[in-house]
Amino acid sequence: MATSRKILHADCDCFYAAVEMRDNPALREVPLAIGGRAEGRGVISTCNYPARAYGIHSAMPTARALRLCPHLTLLPGDFDRYREASRQLLAIFQELTPIIEPLSLDEAFLDVTDVTRFSGSATWMARWLKEECLRRVGITVSVGAAPSKFLAKIASDWEKPDGLTVIAPTQVDDFLRELPVTKLHGVGPATAKRLEALEIATCSDLQRIPIERLLQEFGKFGRRLFELARGIDDRPVRVERERKSISAEVTFASDLQDLAQCQAELGPLCERLEARFARHGKPPLAGAFVKVRFDDFTLTTLDSRGASPTLGTFASLLEQAWARRERPVRLLGVGVRLVSEDARRQLSLPF
Repeated sequence: MATSRKILHADCDCFYAAVEMRDNPALREVPLAIGGRAEGRGVISTCNYPARAYGIHSAMPTARALRLCPHLTLLPGDFDRYREASRQLLAIFQELTPIIEPLSLDEAFLDVTDVTRFSGSATWMARWLKEECLRRVGITVSVGAAPSKFLAKIASDWEKPDGLTVIAPTQVDDFLRELPVTKLHGVGPATAKRLEALEIATCSDLQRIPIERLLQEFGKFGRRLFELARGIDDRPVRVERERKSISAEVTFASDLQDLAQCQAELGPLCERLEARFARHGKPPLAGAFVKVRFDDFTLTTLDSRGASPTLGTFASLLEQAWARRERPVRLLGVGVRLVSEDARRQLSLPF
C-alpha cells in the first residue's frame, strides 16, 4: 500500500433529511423520513437520527416505518434542492483538491496527497472541510482520513454523526487488528455467515488464513479479503466514475400476480430504458439484464452477456427470473450492461 497517500471520504449525515431540517428547523427534533407514500408501496430514502431510534432505516418500506413510528413526519423529497446542496458541497471540495470521486449526491472521495494547504495535514483539511460545509451550506459532514479509499470510508462512518476519524499510516495495523470483517467492503450477510462458520470475526482472524484457503472458499473475492485484512487497497481516486449499467425500473402499487402480468409491463419499461440509453449517447453494450423483486422482498437479477436489449430478450430473461420464485412481483426492472473503458481500449488496439 502506498502509505504516503492521503485520502478523505466525506459523507453527509442523513443528507436528504439534513436539507429538510436546515430549511425547517422545527423538523430537527422530530422523527423525519424522506420517502414514498405507504399506499403507493413507497420506501424510505433516508431518515434523521430521531427516526433511526425507532429502528427506521433507508430502503425500509414506508408502511413498516409508519408502524414502527406512527407519528413519523414523512416528506416526499425535493431533489432539486438536494442537487443544489450537493453542488454547493462539491464546490467546497474543489477548493481543496481537483481530485474528487463523487459516489452520490452526499458522499465523495478526495485525494489530498499533494495538497500543501494546512501544512499538508489531512486532519486539518478534514476539519476545514467539515467547518466550511456547515457554515456555508448548513450541512453536517462526517469525514474519514486514511492512506486508502476503503479505510477512509470506514473512518467516515466510525463516529457518525458529525464524525472525524483519522487513521494515520502508523495506525493502520492496530486499527485493522480488531476491525470486524463485516466492515470490509463487499462482505454482505451471506459472506459474513461463511466467515463466521470459519470462526473469522476480525481482520486479525482473517490474517491467519492462508490465501490458498481463502481462494478455495471464496474464489476471486478471497484475494480481496486477503488484501483488505492487511490494509492493501491501491485503488486511485477517479475523477470520472465509469458507468457500468443503465436501467429503468418501477415499483407497482399492487403486486403483479403472474408472469403474464409481468410480461405486459415490459413494453413501457423498455421505452424508458431506450430513452435513458439515448441520453447517455448510446455507449457500447456488454449485455442485458432483468431485475425482479418479489412480494417477500427477495430480489433476483438475471443477465445475458452479449444479448441485445430487445423486448424478446427481456421477455426471455423475465420468464427465467420469475421461475426462480413464482411469486407475486412488487418491482420490475430492465437494463443494459456497458462495455468497460479497459475493454474498449483493448478492442481499439491494433493487431
